[in-house]
Amino acid sequence: MPELREVRRAGLVRLGGRALPALESAAEAVTPTGARSPGAAVEALLRLAVARLDAGTLRTAADYTLGLAQGTRDWPAASRRARAASVYGVSVERFRKDHEVMVLGQVAEHIMRLVSQESGAPSAAEDEWIVGTHRTVQVLAGGRQVRFTVHVHPVDLLRNVDVVVSPVNVHLALPEPYKSSVAASLRRAASVRGVTGDVADDPLHDGLRKWAARHGTAGRAVLPGTVVATDSGALTGQGVRRIYHAAIAVPRAGTNDYDVLPADVTRSVSRVLALLAEECDRHTPPLRSVCFPLLGSGRGGLPYQVSLAAVWAAVEAELAGGTPWDVHFVMRAPEAAALVERLPAGK
Repeated sequence: MPELREVRRAGLVRLGGRALPALESAAEAVTPTGARSPGAAVEALLRLAVARLDAGTLRTAADYTLGLAQGTRDWPAASRRARAASVYGVSVERFRKDHEVMVLGQVAEHIMRLVSQESGAPSAAEDEWIVGTHRTVQVLAGGRQVRFTVHVHPVDLLRNVDVVVSPVNVHLALPEPYKSSVAASLRRAASVRGVTGDVADDPLHDGLRKWAARHGTAGRAVLPGTVVATDSGALTGQGVRRIYHAAIAVPRAGTNDYDVLPADVTRSVSRVLALLAEECDRHTPPLRSVCFPLLGSGRGGLPYQVSLAAVWAAVEAELAGGTPWDVHFVMRAPEAAALVERLPAGK
């Protein structure tokens, strides 16, 4: 735990030359380093441990706290702590005294489990993702060689992708911004804030409400597979120009759970690509790139491989037809990324 606090203070770019004997020993046991430096080995160990945390606020806060999230490795410790506090919607001081202790404790626990478990080392495919956050993959679709990009980091860190797909329930009701889902992360990142930090504009929520009013669906559910396009708000500063909300989650009466059918995922992805074709030339420059999460694999409960198969069925059909789209996938778990990367092998 003291060494994790030292990593938090220093940041990943300043690990070289620091005395971290316990973490270096654990890294040597879990992730054979070869020619890697001790700092790189410790980073690989941290990425593996954090990837095993529950997907959601805990893992997101750990990524920001330790500088593992894309683009944050050189952030000052105070900036990383403030971003992690925002994940839980608490003050920086409260996060420091309470949540941060819990987050680092959970990371330490998973490091100990990795060391103690004989099978704790990652598979070869997952190990490649520990030290990288994006990769280009070549695959055959309809006899054509096509390319897509896989990102392994929080969705709100995407840069220069024209359209990002966000799952939503059939009532088009977004989760609160402090939640940890893809939809909540995008809503939070798209919000426009005033000088005091208060939300001045909530464009994703407002855009969905306006669409429902315009199409006469306010107060009732839309059909699963419906896709609604909204502006991207503050995300335009990151090169994200549109958010496509895919209605795939059907609330289960009397519970907080959802049902997601793979067929609805495939239908929504087909509609996303059709909508992209309709909208592309209305923008300058034209829309060309689109990014998909593994739809339904969060609270929808679909296993990664089921979600991927449902998404890929529509994407492959589109790419096989010769369309020019630049396709991306984004996910948090290295094991999910490893599945996507196996697509060229037909596995």
